Amino acid sequence: MLSRVFGLGRRSFDSLSEQEILALAISSEEDDGRIYRAYADGLRDRFPQSAKIFEEMADEEDGHRAALIELYRKRFGERIPLIRREHVRGYYERKPDWLVRPLGIEHVRAQAEEMERQAQRFYLAAAGRASDASTRKLLGDLAAAESSHESLARRLGLKHTPDDVRDEEKAAEHKQFLLTFVQPGLAGLMDGSVSTLAPIFAAAFATGDTWQTFLVGLSASVGAGISMGFTEAAHDDGKLSGRGSPVKRGLASGIMTTVGGLGHALPYLIPDFWTATTVAAIVVFVELWAIAYIQNRFMETPFLRAAFQVVLGGGLVFAAGVLIGSA
Repeated sequence: MLSRVFGLGRRSFDSLSEQEILALAISSEEDDGRIYRAYADGLRDRFPQSAKIFEEMADEEDGHRAALIELYRKRFGERIPLIRREHVRGYYERKPDWLVRPLGIEHVRAQAEEMERQAQRFYLAAAGRASDASTRKLLGDLAAAESSHESLARRLGLKHTPDDVRDEEKAAEHKQFLLTFVQPGLAGLMDGSVSTLAPIFAAAFATGDTWQTFLVGLSASVGAGISMGFTEAAHDDGKLSGRGSPVKRGLASGIMTTVGGLGHALPYLIPDFWTATTVAAIVVFVELWAIAYIQNRFMETPFLRAAFQVVLGGGLVFAAGVLIGSA
C-alpha cells in the first residue's frame, strides 16, 4: 500500500531509455484501445450509437500501436520489454471505471477526452527525450494526432450521435436515474416521513418523555428503513423492469426511509417536551412539502395534486398519532 502511495519501486520517467519509452508507449496504446472497447461494450445495449464512437477510437489506438511496434522493430528488434504505466512514477493512471455498470454516457465521453489529453502530454515529453530522428518524428506525430483527437469523442459524435440521437440517450440516462435512485428514494422518504408520524407523536403525547419518544422514533425509523430497503431490493431484480441494480435501489429506499423518520424523531433530543414537539411539527411540515416538491420536480406530478396528497395524508396520520397518544 505504501509503495503505491509514495511510488516506491517505480522508475522515474527521466530514467527510462528510448527503448523503454517506446515499450511504454506500446503498452499504453494497447491498454487504451482495450479500455475504449470496454466502454463500447458497456454502452452498446443502451447507447448503441455512442458505442460506435468508442469502437472507432479503439481502432485509432490500434493504428498508433502498430506504428510504434514497427518503429521499435527497426531500432531494437523483436523483444519488447514489459513496462507499463504502473511501473513509472508519476505516470498517469486509469481508474477502472469501465468495470462499472451501467456506464454514464457523459462521464465516459469526458473520460475519453481526458485520456487523449494525457496521451498527448506523454508523447510531447517522450519526443523531447528522443535523440533518434525517426523516433522523435513518430512521437511528435502521435502528440499532434492526440492533440487533434482531444475532442475525438465529440468529433465522432457528429457522425454517430447527431443531436436527436444524443437527446434520446440523455433522456434514457435521465430515466434510468429516476428509476434507480429517485423513485425508490422518494418512496422511502414518503414512507419514513408518514408512517412514523403516528408512533412518534403517539409516544410523545402518551408519555410526555422526550427521551422515550426519541427511542421510539429511532427504532421506528431504523426498522422501517431496513424493511423498505430489503423489500425494494428483493421484489425486483431490475432485469425485466429496467429499474437498475436492486442493491442501489434498496440502499436509496432504505436510507431515505430512515432519514424521513429521523427528521421528526431527532427534535426529541431536546429535553423540554413542548419545545421538542413544536420543532418536530415544523420539521414534519417541511418534510411533507419537500416530498411534494420532489414529486413535482422529478416525477412530473402536478404540484397542487402532490401537495394535496402528501400534506393531507401526512396531516391525517399526524392527527391520528396525537389523538391516540392523548387518549
